[in-house]
Amino acid sequence: MLEAAGLDELEERAYRLLVRAGEADAAGLAEELGITTESARAALAGMREAGLAREVAAGRYAPVAPEVALGPRLVRRQETIDRARQAVEQLAEEFRASLRRSDADRLIEVLPSRAALREQVRHLQDSAREEVLYFCRAGHVVMPSVDNTEELEALGRGVGYRVIYEQALLEEPGMVANVAYGIKLGEQARAVRALPVRMMIADRSIALLPLVQHAEGVTETTAALVRGSSLLEALIALFEAQWERATPIRFLEDGQVTDTPSCPLDADELYLLSLLVAGVPEKTIASQLGLSLRTVQRRVYHLMRLAGAQTRMQLAWHAARERWL
Repeated sequence: MLEAAGLDELEERAYRLLVRAGEADAAGLAEELGITTESARAALAGMREAGLAREVAAGRYAPVAPEVALGPRLVRRQETIDRARQAVEQLAEEFRASLRRSDADRLIEVLPSRAALREQVRHLQDSAREEVLYFCRAGHVVMPSVDNTEELEALGRGVGYRVIYEQALLEEPGMVANVAYGIKLGEQARAVRALPVRMMIADRSIALLPLVQHAEGVTETTAALVRGSSLLEALIALFEAQWERATPIRFLEDGQVTDTPSCPLDADELYLLSLLVAGVPEKTIASQLGLSLRTVQRRVYHLMRLAGAQTRMQLAWHAARERWL
């Protein structure tokens, strides 16, 4: 049992006997353990050398306290094991990298079903530690955006989210409120008119994207996991390029400090402006926010007056120039 602390079988039996007896000499140890006196004398000398026992009188030995005698040994063993584990992990990653270079199947894993895709959407977010990058297109394939509870849990443990929403998705029922809730929890959100693909990238180490959604009457979704490779780097670059050209969606609590202290808009006005610039129609905004179309139009005109704009295009230009978004 104490092999992990570096004791062999005889040393462990002898040490346990010393702990129970308080002290012993070679003759008494030999009798209790059923070994020769010479073997017992050698065992006692070895334990004294190892710091397990101390000589209290001529030929008589007492045990050193276990936490003193064995504790440091276990710590050193654990440190050795930890270093070995790190070395094994490094070697394993080098091994996987070598396999990926020689076997393309290990770079791209095909997921043949909607269930497998849903499982990976869950797994990537649950295992993310730093950041998740997300392309959200209109018309869900695996689940509605409002059902993505894994994002809320990841945000709660400090994982960053940068999400780009397709304009048509923001027009779907409930999405405006859903996006606002995510932003309140820390999500960074932007919008574009159209996205080229659905995609999720976790910690810049693995990407997930559907390959074929519908083909010749086959409705089962096919997707791919893309691991560390030039292809993954290209997908990350695609996200960053879309992020640069996308319109920020802002929703801040009243009184919260922002990076645009000169912005004269309150939280509701800032959110309305970001939806307008993202291309969401006023009618959709009114419906999803539970407001009348006239109320939304009145608020838009108020924004235009603040900006000194005659048209919505001028409003967007002014908002960009003054860094309201």
